[in-house]
Amino acid sequence: MMPRIEITPDLSFSQLVYGMWRIGDDSNTSAAHVEAKIQSCLSQGITTFDQADIYGGYVAEDILGTALKANPALRLQMEIVTKCDIVAPMGRYADAKCKYYDTTRAHITSSVDLSLTAMGIEQIDLLLIHRPDPLMDHNETGAALDEMVTSGKVRAVGVSNFRPWDWELLQSAMKNQLVTNQIEISASAIDAFTNGDIAFHQRQDQPIMAWSPLGGGDLMTGQNALTDRMDEIAKDQGVDRAAVAVAFLLRHPSKILPVLGTNNLDRIGRLSDALTVTISREDWFYLYEAGLGTEVP
Repeated sequence: MMPRIEITPDLSFSQLVYGMWRIGDDSNTSAAHVEAKIQSCLSQGITTFDQADIYGGYVAEDILGTALKANPALRLQMEIVTKCDIVAPMGRYADAKCKYYDTTRAHITSSVDLSLTAMGIEQIDLLLIHRPDPLMDHNETGAALDEMVTSGKVRAVGVSNFRPWDWELLQSAMKNQLVTNQIEISASAIDAFTNGDIAFHQRQDQPIMAWSPLGGGDLMTGQNALTDRMDEIAKDQGVDRAAVAVAFLLRHPSKILPVLGTNNLDRIGRLSDALTVTISREDWFYLYEAGLGTEVP
């Protein structure tokens, strides 16, 4: 059974999250094909779907929205996460001089409204600030996020790629609690285990979302000491390498929610295989050592 992770007292996510950052890369973006991906996830208990306004050059939310408008009943079975604050010279921001971050109240409000319209939904379950903004006025940004919750446009708010001090700065100006931080974690990107990022949230019992848990695909296609060890465990337990990579994150006690993105229906159908994998403490360090490139001190 798919574990559920409490985000707020009235909102929980499936521990495995389907990431839609590459949905626009698929040669088939029809409503029927997107629905097939969603239905495959739902059949495994994966009910949480991760988006961002910038994904697909600002079209991924529209692609999802087409499927939701074709079958509105899908929305009732889903939790939708999206993000804002990245402005890149493409799509709706084609005239931008460069890529930059915008955490002003005006931009957050506009982004939320555009996301709601694109996906054809009335409320976003979780809104994340996508990247730390060096020009962030934490009082303005915090008030804007609180306003999104108060207005009912967003159920909960969080951040992505924030360090502990970024989190504390923004939280200090808010009435609502930030509920999660989405950061890069995988068997090949292990810094968060020791640099304080995971420990900060674990101490406060805040769930963490992990982007790129398959190392951007490198853990699936590469061949090195780490993937060799993953293959050993995979062969022993009758799963593929991806299941081992995800199970490595699930083994940690900090409530990590891996965000898994693939357009391949067969792979989508096997995302929950990770739940069948047993990673012992010794196996965990066996993989961690390979990711570290040396034995632990």
